[in-house]
Amino acid sequence: MGGRLVPVRLPDMNLLPALDALLREGSVTGAAAVMNVSPSAMSRTLARLRRVVGDPLLVPSGRGLVLTPRARELRPQVEAALAQALAALRPPPPVDIADVSRDFALRTNDAVAVVLGSALTAYVARHAPGLRLRILPEGEEDPADLRDRVDLDLGALLDMPPDVRTAFLYEHRYTAVIRNTAREPRQAAEPLPDAGWLTVERFAAIPHITASRRGRTRGVVDDRLADLGLRRHVLATVPTYSAACFLALESDALAIVPSVFAERAAQVMGLTIHRIPLPLPPIRIAMAWHVRHDTDPAHRWLRYAIARISHEVAGEGVGEDRGTGEDRDTNTDTGESTGTRAGIGPGQITEERGRIMRG
Repeated sequence: MGGRLVPVRLPDMNLLPALDALLREGSVTGAAAVMNVSPSAMSRTLARLRRVVGDPLLVPSGRGLVLTPRARELRPQVEAALAQALAALRPPPPVDIADVSRDFALRTNDAVAVVLGSALTAYVARHAPGLRLRILPEGEEDPADLRDRVDLDLGALLDMPPDVRTAFLYEHRYTAVIRNTAREPRQAAEPLPDAGWLTVERFAAIPHITASRRGRTRGVVDDRLADLGLRRHVLATVPTYSAACFLALESDALAIVPSVFAERAAQVMGLTIHRIPLPLPPIRIAMAWHVRHDTDPAHRWLRYAIARISHEVAGEGVGEDRGTGEDRDTNTDTGESTGTRAGIGPGQITEERGRIMRG
């Protein structure tokens, strides 16, 4: 209690290879040859080892030297310690991803899960059947989660701390979807026509369904409409884009959803996609992970797989229809972030993919 701590003095670990050579060879000359030093230098090292260990280690016997009982006792311990030290200082051996059994937690919203999910799970099942993907929903995201419970964050990115890495995946814009048989408000008109029908006036007049996990009903869309002296009516706000599409499917309202997601939804639902007639900023989707996973072979493989699938599924839309407007990485409909994330440039996907593949 109240005593002063005495610092621990560690022995010179450079002595360990020399001790191993002496115990293996049982001779100063032989150990010197193994260590590529002169016999006199090895003799001085033996003197140091005797002081550190507190034992002669090698003693004269006839014309040679023999190991002391303590030296014989130390020999297997020294061999094991040296082998473990060398293993710790070597790069990890190549990993066959097909043999890896591991769980990965990916946090994202339902739009990204739908866009990448089926292709990614099929790719993983084919090449890495021992991997299990746990898709976690977005909530009150904290980048600190990447230090323990979340392996990868996927979505639109805000500022990240310096210990979090990011890589761009794809870019999209928000579009409007409406059921094929929907009719204009207060009219018993024909079903909606296709391209060019959705003018900014019609866009404002038709009830809207928005997606916001925090329940927000106002965002950049409202700001752009206000610039034109217009305002919209938000009929309902739901927590996911999938729910927004289902509500649009059963009403005459339009849902505001990411463009790549809209293409998937339109394939399986009776929905028509319309370009929003407003200058809205693009949304960049990226992945984020903690720096401790940078060189983890299985984690790097999964990052490469996600980058590859993103390029195949959504890559054609990257850089297209950029339009005008602010470059915000937010949900342009409600003004909130669509993930816990950081702004990144499109070129980084190639750089990251190459870095992962190089190992």
